[in-house]
Amino acid sequence: MKNNMNKLFENQRSVHVLYSYNELDKYIEQAVSYIEDGVMAGDYIIFIENEPLFRLINKELSSRLAEDQMKFVHWVNNFDFYYSSGSYHPPAILDYFNKMVEPFIENDISFRSWAHVEWATMKDPLHIIEDFERIVDEAVNSLSFPLICAYEGEKMPDHLIKILMETHPYVLQDDNFTVSDKYQLAGGQK
Repeated sequence: MKNNMNKLFENQRSVHVLYSYNELDKYIEQAVSYIEDGVMAGDYIIFIENEPLFRLINKELSSRLAEDQMKFVHWVNNFDFYYSSGSYHPPAILDYFNKMVEPFIENDISFRSWAHVEWATMKDPLHIIEDFERIVDEAVNSLSFPLICAYEGEKMPDHLIKILMETHPYVLQDDNFTVSDKYQLAGGQK
């Protein structure tokens, strides 16, 4: 899995991956591996994560990366990121993200991102998630950067899984990395 994903990142930068995880230990290892591989490739990492998991992941990264390499990792609290406007509002989230990556874009600095998407419940209107993921997919393609969107598999209702499979061209589940056969570009094209 890891080699397939790394090869893909070497061959193209516009990579939008759905990561459905079930075990926290595997989640932490995937996040650490993604960040470590990115730093080794010379990428800055925009790591959107909750604070407790960030502390665990950062502790593991600190044992694998040198202090100067750790400066490549930029943590953003995922609650602050997704609710920057006071509610889950896709245009506000995109605006927040664009401001965050603007220095990288302006200075032609390579970056990749990891975004842990979570809610206390998955009862938020799912069409908002679909709208957001379509906006994000367009951003990945226009700004040309790799992004992994991590969702806890056990909390995803079937309708959300369908939406996510349609809005992500690649899927990582446990250690299996595949191309989504359900993916649709904005406007319903494949």
